[in-house]
Amino acid sequence: MKRGRAGRRGRPRALWNQAVTGRRFRTRGPSRRDLQDTPGGQLAFAAAAAVVGALTGLTAGTFRLLLEHVGQARIDLVRWAHGSPVLGFALVILCCAAATSAAAWLVHRVEPHAEGSGIPRVEAVVEGRTPPGRFRILPVKYVGGVLSIGSGLALGREGPSVQMGGTIAVIVGSVLRRNRSDVRLLVAAGAAAGLATAFNAPIAGGVFVLEELVKRFDPRTTLATLLASAAGFASAHLLLHPSAAADFRVPALADPTLAQAPLVIVVGVTSGLLGVAYNAAVMKGLRVADTSRWPVVARAALIGSLVGALGWIAPGVVGGGDNLTQQALLGQGTIAAVTGLLVLRFVLGVLSYAACTPGGLFAPMLVLGSHLGLLVGLVGHLVAPHQTPEPAALALIAMAAFFTASVRAPVTGIVLATEMTASTTLLAPMLGACALAMLTANAFRSTPIYDQLTQRAVSAFRVNTVEASSVGARGARGGGVVDSSSHPAASSGPRA
Repeated sequence: MKRGRAGRRGRPRALWNQAVTGRRFRTRGPSRRDLQDTPGGQLAFAAAAAVVGALTGLTAGTFRLLLEHVGQARIDLVRWAHGSPVLGFALVILCCAAATSAAAWLVHRVEPHAEGSGIPRVEAVVEGRTPPGRFRILPVKYVGGVLSIGSGLALGREGPSVQMGGTIAVIVGSVLRRNRSDVRLLVAAGAAAGLATAFNAPIAGGVFVLEELVKRFDPRTTLATLLASAAGFASAHLLLHPSAAADFRVPALADPTLAQAPLVIVVGVTSGLLGVAYNAAVMKGLRVADTSRWPVVARAALIGSLVGALGWIAPGVVGGGDNLTQQALLGQGTIAAVTGLLVLRFVLGVLSYAACTPGGLFAPMLVLGSHLGLLVGLVGHLVAPHQTPEPAALALIAMAAFFTASVRAPVTGIVLATEMTASTTLLAPMLGACALAMLTANAFRSTPIYDQLTQRAVSAFRVNTVEASSVGARGARGGGVVDSSSHPAASSGPRA
């Protein structure tokens, strides 16, 4: 009799997990071996983390290569279309609108949890606040990310790469029959591998997951994260450029001096203020999108059309923005041009994220931070040229400081900026600017962007689960059978 009662108690949980993930997922607790953490058990767990990292590196590596080709194809299309201004302009807008609307349709109708960055969703899974998602997140995130970012939306490749890594971890954990605790750690490890591949920054990938996602440095978590990050970085380099030392080039920078401290303080404080404004604008844009009466696909098509029109005029200012960050890190630009580009990319980033298609926030943050620092440097050279560092130096410092203000992960910001530029000259002023940016954001009581997005994702999951349950109950009362995991009511409401 006890076995029968236990079976009845366990069945709803199994069915619930099956409804959420789309297939059966092992829900047993840690075994005795897991609790004892024997050498054999730890070795098997480490091997699983390495497999997750390697598969994530290959997936994110092809994703990055495909984005590069699609982005170049978009630029080539614009150049060709200028030969016929009227028809060419219409063709470019039509292509961008079609791509963004297709990405939005995939998210809204096929897999809602593939929306947005994906990092908040991974964070919620790692914290145990939501169960692992369905395996189809992987193809929807991949294809939707290529469509949305390739169309010119100001979104980054790192968000999709992180969520794809987390989904690969769920698949591997299910195949290897790992317990729920291990699967959550493998999801964090896959996220690290995804970020490492997206930005050619294996240390930053591991540090971000430990500092932001799991918020702890226990041995088991650290082992999985670092192993997966290293394996992902290594496997991705089978496809990417193995000779590239860093994603961005910076000129030879002079050693910092104490006389330059006032400008570093200005960069830190202004980065904090801009980070507060950016977080508020992104969340405001999402609230407007959530309450809009426009259909999701139509709204995405409109945003894609606006981006296409902008891309027709200036192809280089749309997209992820790596080219813009590179220009800023070389100190190129005038005060007027940099100011205009800073304002334009701020608005474009908020608008692009409100399209609710797959795409991340990291890359747009790097554009804003680097241009803010460049602007401070250009103005400083007019006001106090002898006390102002090179504009390129301030661009690098502000890149880390703005990331810190928005995400509230200073170690990740410093490591990421250092790895992406292979420059260690400015570590001291970078540390001070990040501290000031974080202090400024805290003074305004600005919640970190991923904390806000994670709470939004968790709330949406609960709303969708309740709606799906009510739909299932109505179907049962009507004598029919309703699949709550695929019913439209289960995919309505805000998600992140």
